[in-house]
Amino acid sequence: MNYILKNGYVFRKNRFVSGDVFVSDGIIADISPRGFSGDTAVIPFDGCFIIPGLADVHVHLREPGFFYKESIKTGTLAAARGGYTAVCAMPNLSPVPDCMENLKEELSIIERDAAVRVLPYGAITRAQAGAELSDMEKMAPYVAAFSDDGRGVQSDDIMLAALNKAKSLGKIIAAHCEDNSLLKGGYIHDGEYARKNGHRGICSESEWKQVGRDIELARQTGCPYHVCHVSAKESVELIRKAKADGVDITCETAPHYLVLTENDLKDDGRFKMNPPLRSESDRHALIEGIKDGTIDMIATDHAPHSAEEKSRGLKLSSMGVVGLECAFPVLYTELVKNNIITLEKLIELMSLSPKRRFNIPGGLEIGDRADLAVFDLRQQYKINPDEFLSKGRSTPFEGKEVFGKCIMTMVNGRIVWQENSTEK
Repeated sequence: MNYILKNGYVFRKNRFVSGDVFVSDGIIADISPRGFSGDTAVIPFDGCFIIPGLADVHVHLREPGFFYKESIKTGTLAAARGGYTAVCAMPNLSPVPDCMENLKEELSIIERDAAVRVLPYGAITRAQAGAELSDMEKMAPYVAAFSDDGRGVQSDDIMLAALNKAKSLGKIIAAHCEDNSLLKGGYIHDGEYARKNGHRGICSESEWKQVGRDIELARQTGCPYHVCHVSAKESVELIRKAKADGVDITCETAPHYLVLTENDLKDDGRFKMNPPLRSESDRHALIEGIKDGTIDMIATDHAPHSAEEKSRGLKLSSMGVVGLECAFPVLYTELVKNNIITLEKLIELMSLSPKRRFNIPGGLEIGDRADLAVFDLRQQYKINPDEFLSKGRSTPFEGKEVFGKCIMTMVNGRIVWQENSTEK
């Protein structure tokens, strides 16, 4: 099927131009074509913004192993509804993708059920146990990168070996940075809210200390290195300095760290994630980091759990919140409409930069695979988790008034989400 996406504001070469997009055989064939022929559907998008599809390099799809939390089908449908055309799937699964046999199980489900592009991570260590490297060499052609996300690699020697091996394979190490010796049973930020309300805190040093260690190892090895879900101001400064020194390093933060702080906490599982919501000074440092390029991209860390697992308050609920279906509108509303960053910068953070770093296809230039999303930025609504396509419902943004609704998502020239369509 060929399509003309008509009368939109089209994102081209980092700016918006009025025009039409002609999609033919899965490819962006032309922008504002003078004519077209054949079996072509014309879809009017007056006043809407046509952008390259969003890419999220930090998503938990939970399958295989934890189907009750999420599946590749429901997670990727949620991604499509949020304007994402590609996601990188984290390896905390059962079985863990630490060898080709286990990875093939995940790949077969992706091929069968995924609504958007899914690039799986391979685990850094066997069973994510931190003691022995996974079969990185055999998995390398099939994975986006290597990560033990959910667990920091505690051993300096193991991390050094992983970086050396990944370097030889031309792959990125994407690290969940957490020093277990500093956790001390904490489950929210070690700040004012924790002290006032009798909760055990997670200190910022548990994150930034391991960031610092890994930067030195990345400097030694020359391996491309990526820091997951940065939350602490000290981490931002370490990464800023490492970039200035020429280390091959990128990093991500998540929408909740840019919008919320410990001051927004309630004794509700939808505010519990790891790393935790930190202080206003941390949030300010993250904002400065996205503005000056220290922070390269925004990823949701979409981490669905069952309703029961998230119903036990801050102390006992499982760590993790969902974000694929509300990330763009939250950030557009909070950052763009408040003149903190431009819409073009938001697209850089949520689409262009992650695609460059993780070699993800799809764009909005002539000849690109037609991976795109259409947003109506005029639409205002409340975030209602009951409407989510994800099995996860736990988001700290529940009830928030936002602007910007994804009304269509296309992957490889095929419509995978359309608002108010029965073909979902």
